[in-house]
Amino acid sequence: MNRKLILSGFLLFTSSFAFAQDKVIDNIIKEANENSQLEKLAHELLDVVGPRLVGTPQMKQAGDWAIKKFADWGISAKNEQWGQWRGWERGVTHVDLVSPRLRTLEATQLAWSPSTNGKPIKAEAIILPENITDSASFQKWLPSVKGKLVLVAHNQISGRPDKNWEEFATKDLFEQYKKDKAEALKKFNNNLAKTGLNAKNLALAIENAGAAAVIINNWSQGFGVDKVFGANTKKIPTINLSVEDYGLVYRLAKFGSKPVLNITSESKELGMVPTFNTMAEIKGKQKPNEYVMLSAHFDSWDAASGATDNGSGTILMMETMRILKKFYPNPKRTILVGHWGSEEQGLNGSRAFVEDHPEVVKNLQALFNQDNGTGRVVNIGGQGFSNAEKFLTRWLAKVPDTIRNQIKTSYPGTPGGGGSDHASFVAVGAPGFSLGALSWDYGTYTWHTNRDSYDKLVFEEIKNNAILTAILVYMACEDPERFNNTKADLPINPRTGQKTTWPEQKKANRKGGVD
Repeated sequence: MNRKLILSGFLLFTSSFAFAQDKVIDNIIKEANENSQLEKLAHELLDVVGPRLVGTPQMKQAGDWAIKKFADWGISAKNEQWGQWRGWERGVTHVDLVSPRLRTLEATQLAWSPSTNGKPIKAEAIILPENITDSASFQKWLPSVKGKLVLVAHNQISGRPDKNWEEFATKDLFEQYKKDKAEALKKFNNNLAKTGLNAKNLALAIENAGAAAVIINNWSQGFGVDKVFGANTKKIPTINLSVEDYGLVYRLAKFGSKPVLNITSESKELGMVPTFNTMAEIKGKQKPNEYVMLSAHFDSWDAASGATDNGSGTILMMETMRILKKFYPNPKRTILVGHWGSEEQGLNGSRAFVEDHPEVVKNLQALFNQDNGTGRVVNIGGQGFSNAEKFLTRWLAKVPDTIRNQIKTSYPGTPGGGGSDHASFVAVGAPGFSLGALSWDYGTYTWHTNRDSYDKLVFEEIKNNAILTAILVYMACEDPERFNNTKADLPINPRTGQKTTWPEQKKANRKGGVD
């Protein structure tokens, strides 16, 4: 055959392939911009289902909801059990200051807090002694908590965030405030250390001494925000008061006004319940046993709706799957999405998947994980893989300039040690990449807080992330090469002076919430 004919045929084939590739990408961009389902998904997940604490009925409800949504789009999905967790369901929390004056307080029971069992607690609130001399003196004081509500947290000297002080105070006043704040916290911590107990054992000691409830404040250093985690008590409620109301009750107790609170804190213990990952799949046609994965944890803490941690990542991955199914229904490699359970307690769902599915891990082309808020993606690192630059650069090349130019890449990067679910894959040498988002004050205002709700989502940012993620998945699926997961020679850690080592695989906790 004429060499010119062969060459022209090859050029015709490659140009046709490039045209088809560009058509898919054009459709992805158009669909994401003109027919976005993000707001509807967010409403159904965050407003209707609500927060998704592992072991709660809402976590199961969320999984069932996602499976139905995937089915509506023609995508097969399932809940895949990997363990059990202590089942618990939040009820009503209502707290009033009833003496020396009346005020309804902003209060939230901690996750897995014991209930008041239908009988409100009315009791005096007291504080820990501010000048504990040693553990013996603390043990001598301990019987005085019987029947009382015990405030065990640091009382902030100001409920204004540092940004507010910096903006309005004089320079000298701001510096003095920072000094006073640091000294007050140091004094509190030193005093607490003299009990001889850590936070968990302190709560248990107070409970065992007959207290009626434990009261804390875990202020997140911003107006109106507290971080709300799990209770350490086993028999009595643990309540978080806002920084403002905690300070009020603390001062009343400190200065002898004997504050009395009325507490209703309802919840249900549900025994051990199944815990699971929600998985969905678009089967590959040419290389069905090679995989490109989308990744976002499904669970959340439950003081709010879990919007930016990680509802935003969840709806991003669902929207990406919807778009890919519509315009790339027959991928070259199999596309999987993992909506992980119990990330918040130690990446348990994704670690269990890595343990249970070596066939996926072994044949993973790439995994893209998003888990740090609603902002546009601005950082992607190579996670310590020598060849990450070659592949990621190729995949990012088709992303619109307006999105790609905002992203800072770092190669070979450092392997993730445990911050989110991509680290479960990186630990076993599989290419898991984190799509790092712009902050939007995530760490202070929404991460694990009582303000992590629907209204904090920025849908235009998530829409851009859907375009980015869909194109990355498409390009990774179509790439004629398998990702080369050779590990880079890692540098010296400047903080320790030691050579950086690859993170070790950690086992999933498959029976959680129990001692």
